[in-house]
Amino acid sequence: MPDPKAVNSMFARIAGRYDLANHLLSGGVDFWWRQRLVRAVRDSHPGDVLDLATGSGDVAFALADALPAAVRITGMDFCQPMLDEAVKKSSGHPRWGGIEFRQGDGLALPLPDRAFDAVTISFGLRNMADRHRALSEMRRVLRPGGRLFILEFSQPCFWFRPFYYAYLKLILPAIAGLVTGDRSAYEYLCGTIGLFPDRAGIAAEIHRAGFGSVRAAPLTFGIVALHEARA
Repeated sequence: MPDPKAVNSMFARIAGRYDLANHLLSGGVDFWWRQRLVRAVRDSHPGDVLDLATGSGDVAFALADALPAAVRITGMDFCQPMLDEAVKKSSGHPRWGGIEFRQGDGLALPLPDRAFDAVTISFGLRNMADRHRALSEMRRVLRPGGRLFILEFSQPCFWFRPFYYAYLKLILPAIAGLVTGDRSAYEYLCGTIGLFPDRAGIAAEIHRAGFGSVRAAPLTFGIVALHEARA
């Protein structure tokens, strides 16, 4: 499992160029992935939303743009430099300024039980040192019937895997190194993608954490999956 101190340090180093790298390395498809997540959250009509591992805030901002103004959104991350980027981006924006950004560990959320109608986490679950504990914490802070939404890398369609893993191992770290100045961070992130379970494996982990009605939708030849579950 990932070492929390190493992961925190890594994200702190790349915080300033993180957004640019994401958009460039995904060819802009990350915008569509986020919109699929946001539409699913919007359809659940939440009143309080927690965006866990919020990073520089892109998912929280997309939620704020799509949900009614009365919806309360909290963005939480354990890496303060990433949160600093989120706060900087939200400054002066009429809707984004209402998002509450807080530092917190996904393995021990500094939040009360049953505080949210929806919890989202995008590309953060695979960086948790203990996925079962993190998922259990997400369930703890959800109200009965609340919804969990996980957007995360997965294992692609069989025919696409040779091309995808060649890109992850040979091309992506080199480009990311040029953009962020930290090739090693993306070598680590690419490694976590290759080791991450497929859709069925993550669905089973979600079930073990006490969630029901788990379903998963593959996106972009299966390289990403959107999991939804009910507390």
